[in-house]
Amino acid sequence: MIGVAGTTSEREWPVDLDVTSLLDGGWRPTPFRQFILKIHSRCNLACDYCYMYEMADQGWRLQPRSMTRATIDQVAHRIAEHTRAHGLTDIDLILHGGEPLLAGPDLIRHAVTAARSATGSSVSVNVQVQTNAVLLDAEFLRLFDELDIRVGVSLDGDEAGHDLHRRHADGRGSHAEVRAGLRRLTEPAHRRLFGGLLSTVDLRNDPVATYEALLDFSPPAVDFLLPHGNWDTLPPGRAPADPGTPYGDWLVAVFDRWYGVPVRETRVRLFGEIIRLLLGGASRTESVGLSPVAMAVVETDGSIEQVDTLKSAYEGAAATGLHVARDTFDTVLLVPSIAARQIGDRALSAHCGACEIQRICGGGLYAHRYRTGSGFANPSVYCDDLVRLIAHIRTVVARDLGDRWRGKGAR
Repeated sequence: MIGVAGTTSEREWPVDLDVTSLLDGGWRPTPFRQFILKIHSRCNLACDYCYMYEMADQGWRLQPRSMTRATIDQVAHRIAEHTRAHGLTDIDLILHGGEPLLAGPDLIRHAVTAARSATGSSVSVNVQVQTNAVLLDAEFLRLFDELDIRVGVSLDGDEAGHDLHRRHADGRGSHAEVRAGLRRLTEPAHRRLFGGLLSTVDLRNDPVATYEALLDFSPPAVDFLLPHGNWDTLPPGRAPADPGTPYGDWLVAVFDRWYGVPVRETRVRLFGEIIRLLLGGASRTESVGLSPVAMAVVETDGSIEQVDTLKSAYEGAAATGLHVARDTFDTVLLVPSIAARQIGDRALSAHCGACEIQRICGGGLYAHRYRTGSGFANPSVYCDDLVRLIAHIRTVVARDLGDRWRGKGAR
């Protein structure tokens, strides 16, 4: 394991990661291919589990509400500079928040056209907006159709499950509004824009009923997220030294429902990635596996940050101290906290380094590893749950492959 844990967040892993030594040893950073623009820093919902507004880092209070056109233009310039430096021909631009639709159609149009104009015709800029869908109306859908913007929607299941957390500030649930937005999105004229659903696990919700409620919208993909927590602030339903695997059990129930049908109903990214890794492939998500994380976040004021889920750990956990007005994305790649996400098993804790499924699990989501004193040099707070899920998937897939192989041999 690289780095020495300190006694405060200023010296915790990976602050003291020696990037120069990594470079001298032959390591080279992976260029950013995913750029997340926090185009609007406020939200029209008040979800009680939100890592942006309800957890450790309250930096959003100091951010401008919207990204200015001048900042957008500078971001577009920096993205183009990065693509040219590394010969990139395909990148992702994700419009995020807060709630990005609060920025309005004109600013969204400007962000997309500025990025595409700056990078030129030699670079494909794939754009996605991640929204709660409350404001998703005909005007936005016409714009997204015109600009070929894919739409990801946050939905936590049926009305009761969704409205446990995803409420307005006055306590009203949002499920009916989200459902109406999804119905507009999934009409034949716009269905091609539907990127998928993002759903946060709540142990109180029945796993199969939750999954089937998501299937009502025939999503092309579903992303199940574990609630953000760490060793200092345990997730709901987890207790210190508890050997139970409630989240693993919940996900196993969904996996069995998803995997057990004769015709695939949708992609579930977490399950697909685990299967891909078990079969020898490389991960394409930061949730599992050891592939380099190649994403950068730009806040509304132009500051460049790490992935924003780190805001669940402590104040300033996502900060790099860099800004698009003065710093290139190549400079960002050499920040120790960014490099730590790209060095594979060398960034794992000793516990994870000795684990037989380290290549599959990859230590779990980085934000979930935090503990005061050792920083992110720990296994995921969901370690036992991930072992439970991965072991189950490995058993099921191995049995299935064995049955198919024996059947082929019998013929």
